[in-house]
Amino acid sequence: VDAARIAPHVARATLTFGVRVLARSPRARPSSSASPRVISERVRAARLNPPPPRLPRRSNLKADRSMAAMASSATAVASAVRASSSLRSREKTGISFTAAKARRGRARVVSVSAAAAQKPWKTSDCRLVLEDGSVWNGQSFGAKGTALGEVVFNTSMSGYQEILTDPSYAGQFVLFTCPEIGNVGINVEDMESTKAHMGGMLVRHLSLNVSNYRSSQSLPEYLEQQNVIGISDVDTRAITRRLRDTGCLNGVITTESDKTDEELVAMARDWTIVGKDMISTVSCSEPYEWTDPTGEEWEWAAAAKASKKGSLHVVAYDFGVKHNIMRRLAAFGCRITVVPATMPAAEVLALKPDGVLFSNGPGDPSAVPYAVDNAKEILGKLPVFGICMGHQVLGQAFGGETFKLKFGHHGGNHPVRGPTGAVEISSQNHNFAVDPKTLPADVEVTHVNLNDGTCAGMIYPALKAMTIQYHPEASPGPHDSDGSFETFVEMMKAGK
Repeated sequence: VDAARIAPHVARATLTFGVRVLARSPRARPSSSASPRVISERVRAARLNPPPPRLPRRSNLKADRSMAAMASSATAVASAVRASSSLRSREKTGISFTAAKARRGRARVVSVSAAAAQKPWKTSDCRLVLEDGSVWNGQSFGAKGTALGEVVFNTSMSGYQEILTDPSYAGQFVLFTCPEIGNVGINVEDMESTKAHMGGMLVRHLSLNVSNYRSSQSLPEYLEQQNVIGISDVDTRAITRRLRDTGCLNGVITTESDKTDEELVAMARDWTIVGKDMISTVSCSEPYEWTDPTGEEWEWAAAAKASKKGSLHVVAYDFGVKHNIMRRLAAFGCRITVVPATMPAAEVLALKPDGVLFSNGPGDPSAVPYAVDNAKEILGKLPVFGICMGHQVLGQAFGGETFKLKFGHHGGNHPVRGPTGAVEISSQNHNFAVDPKTLPADVEVTHVNLNDGTCAGMIYPALKAMTIQYHPEASPGPHDSDGSFETFVEMMKAGK
């Protein structure tokens, strides 16, 4: 501090303050040998006869003004922090208080309740309540209300839009282990169906910014439009560990403050996805045709590029079929007729297809015996291909049984060993699996999940059937599993 520049202010300060400042000033600093009395007299003289202020150099005017502005801003920020702290401590009382301005002699009256209503931060307004009694507070985004579902975690690092619109997630809340979600918004090209199907979205951090050239709206806007509740700022790591230890848990997401935690726990405990026919909630009601292949800019398979378009006819049972499954079949030259899950096998055979696809879908395969019965009637008459739920339905049609996994397979990095011994990095989404010990001797387990040893693929040569438990159409980076479509196409060509 330059004592000459602040001397007029020092003159109005107390003697103690003057001693502190002048002791730092090279102009007024007393010698170490001076007595206390001499020091006091020098300080008093400096107060009564301050030296003329020294004008700053021209080159320093801008810097001085900048420093003054910074000091003013710092003072304002400090005052705001003190006021905010005081407001928070009193916001429950709703009482107004008066802060006097000593320098100007004016009083300022601040309403605590009004300030509390205009908080710049968002408070916790949403709860996730699990059937084990745990309660997780967070911030809502998307729709408002109350939703009930089974909580599963997904380890994919990308593709939240494809997961959101995957019909296989009907009846489930998806917790994303990826810490930030929403950064690329929502676009119309990456939809796996015509709507969002998951019951709720759980994320650690909802991205504040959207940055992608294809984005047409933000994630919260889309969820609100689709009536899906999202909750952020919850400890997704702790919830994931809980699910891994205890298995999948039912849960309730709510933004309604009038519901007690005990009521929500009871709701979660009274609900189950086991034994529910979830397929009927996502299947189409009328048959329709699909001809759109994978976009030319996204196509990578040489066999698909060389295929003759429309040369094969496939009937796809819609258990919740994803758009990209049909795109991949169309890319390999297939014309697809999508039919409802309940269409009788006789009507499907009357369409004279070259092959039948049993698609992916949500829920428990044991809850859809009509699908198993239709599969039994078609087996051996035409080449068939089952994906995900279709794999489980065909497994039961072969004579095997299915069981529920502890916490399921949900993510884009699951290793699977195929029939040649090569390992594929696959995308998976299922909570049930086929028990290989219950299958007939003629059924060969061709693919094994290397994480837990469960059955991930089968062939039944005598009945011209092949199945895959995971998603060969999904491409979370690698395209390892795409060859399954080419194998099915070759099977249909051999059967013509």
